[in-house]
Amino acid sequence: MSKDYDKLGYRLALILSKFNSGEKLHIKDLATEFNVSARTIQRDINERFHYLPIVKENGYYSLEPYCIGKLSYDDIRNFATLSGIEKLYPSLTNNFMVDLLNTKLNKTYLIKGYEYEEVSNREKDFECVNIAIASHKKLSFTYNDKQRTVCPYKLVNTNGIWYLVADEDKNLKTYTFAKVAQPKGLEDSFSPKQEYLSIIEENKATWFSQNQIEVTLKIAIEVAPYFKRRDLLPKQTILEEHEDYIVLQAHVTYEEQILQVVRYWLPHIRIIAPLYLQEKLKKGLQEYLKI
Repeated sequence: MSKDYDKLGYRLALILSKFNSGEKLHIKDLATEFNVSARTIQRDINERFHYLPIVKENGYYSLEPYCIGKLSYDDIRNFATLSGIEKLYPSLTNNFMVDLLNTKLNKTYLIKGYEYEEVSNREKDFECVNIAIASHKKLSFTYNDKQRTVCPYKLVNTNGIWYLVADEDKNLKTYTFAKVAQPKGLEDSFSPKQEYLSIIEENKATWFSQNQIEVTLKIAIEVAPYFKRRDLLPKQTILEEHEDYIVLQAHVTYEEQILQVVRYWLPHIRIIAPLYLQEKLKKGLQEYLKI
């Protein structure tokens, strides 16, 4: 699927909730709110909500008055099934959909992909973590045979895999949800740090860190269109464009994050800076060739 469906579950569920509550929605306002293009929102309305009695007046979209507030949970469940987002979530029970459509609770989710892992057997654990995030309560659980206590910030779905992003001992860390065992919400509260929230929202990688590595890449013109069409790296910026190559800068949170991308695009890409990463890449390739 196209990246136009990024954060698909969150966006469509909230737009549907807005329609159901009688709001009049403008394409540009929705595009700004969800940080997507106006074309993406227009496609949502034309294709994803085509079965709804939507009217347009003076540039604003709304439901026909007779339908406002009338959408049932079955309607919403059918919508999720038709739009292809139902398997992102552990269940589509009425209680879960109330949470999903609730403005406060749906901020605990961040969707970054379209395939999915099976988590229906973890519904109670998923809900426990979700409640801790929404209520700003500390969370305890076992992870890799170690007991941990964290300040949970977000459940993130990247390429179908769920992760918990949390502050453990003043360090922002990522935990694979499948390995989070026996989660338990605690009574201790915490105040979310805006710095951490910004890192989570801006970072397009799975792993989150306050410390980032600035990387400069030289990319051959043969593959440059792929990097120009969409961001293949977090916070990527094109610095220079030449006839035969482009120079791109990105910010990654760990070395392997950039090395795996470079390996994939070899021989059309080279690390200009930092030089130690280019040397590390070369050494790794030399070791591979010895096998």
